[in-house]
Amino acid sequence: MGMADTLLIYNPAAGRISVRPFISGVIRTLSDYGWRVEVAESLDGRHTTQLARMAASESFRAVFVIGGDGTVGQAASGLIGSQTALGVLPAGSANVWALELGMKAFIWPRWGLLRENARLLAEVKPVAMDVGLCNDQPFMMWAGIGLDALTVKKLEPRKRFEKYLGVPEFFATTVWNATLWHGMNLRILADEKLVEGHYLLAVASNIRHYMGGLAEISPKAYLDDGLMDLWLFSGSTLADAFRHFFDIQSGRHLTSDQARCIPFSRASIDSSTPFSLQMDGEPMLGTQQASLEVLQGVLQVLIPPGARYLLSSGKV
Repeated sequence: MGMADTLLIYNPAAGRISVRPFISGVIRTLSDYGWRVEVAESLDGRHTTQLARMAASESFRAVFVIGGDGTVGQAASGLIGSQTALGVLPAGSANVWALELGMKAFIWPRWGLLRENARLLAEVKPVAMDVGLCNDQPFMMWAGIGLDALTVKKLEPRKRFEKYLGVPEFFATTVWNATLWHGMNLRILADEKLVEGHYLLAVASNIRHYMGGLAEISPKAYLDDGLMDLWLFSGSTLADAFRHFFDIQSGRHLTSDQARCIPFSRASIDSSTPFSLQMDGEPMLGTQQASLEVLQGVLQVLIPPGARYLLSSGKV
C-alpha cells in the first residue's frame, strides 16, 4: 500500500443517515485516481481538528472530510498555515460550503453522490483561500452576532430525526427569538472606519451564501481577496427581523437603507450588552467584544473546476 497521502475523516453523526456504509466506495474512488487513503472516524469537533492537524504535520497532500459545515470548519482549523489541502465531501444537515462550491450533498436516495464528489475533487490543484479569525477562533464562512447566533444556540446540537425539520424550524426559531430580542448597541471599528448604531444582527461573511444557503448575502464575495464583508442590519422589533429575512432572501438587502455592508480586513465590534456569537453555524460563548481579522491565503482547499469564479485571482 505504500504510505498514505490523504486522510479521510468522517463524522458518523453528520446528516440524516449514517455515512459509514458508503466509506469504502469513497476509498475505492480516490484510490482509482492514485490517492493512498487512510481513514479516521471523528469522535467530536476537537478530535476532527486534531486529526487534521496530525495529517498536516505528516505532510499529507490532502484531508478529505465527510460531514456538514461544522465538521468542515473543525477540519479547516487543523490545516490553517499548512500545505495540506482540504477536500469536502458534503454529507451534513447543513452543507452551505458545498452549496457555495456548486456541489450537491449526499442524501439517502442519492448515495452515489459521495463518490461523484470524490471524483470531482480527485484531480484538482489546491487553491489558497482566506480564513477569518473571530476572537482568535478561525472561521471559513461567517461569524454572526445577535439574532442568527441566538437561533443557532437554540437549535444545536440536534438529534438526527430533528434534522429533517431543517429550514422551517430555523425560521420559526429565529422568529421566536426575534420576539424576545431587541438588538444591541454596537460600536464598530473596521479598517479605521468608525460606525455606531443599534443592530439586530451583524454578520462577517467570507462567502456568498447565508441563511442555511437559502440566500446570497454577498453576491460578489471572493474566497481569496484578503477582505470580508461586515453586514449590519438595523432595527429592534420582530417586524424588522421579518423584513431583513425576506430582504436577504430576495436580494433587496443590497439596496436597503436598513442594511449596511462594510468590507474589512480587520475589525472590532464592541457592545454595551453581551451578545450571542456563531461561527460557521456553530454556537460560541457569548461575549461583549468581537475582534475580527482576515488571514489571507492561509488555507489550501480543493474546489471543483466550476467554482473558479469564486476566486479573485480567477486561476486554478
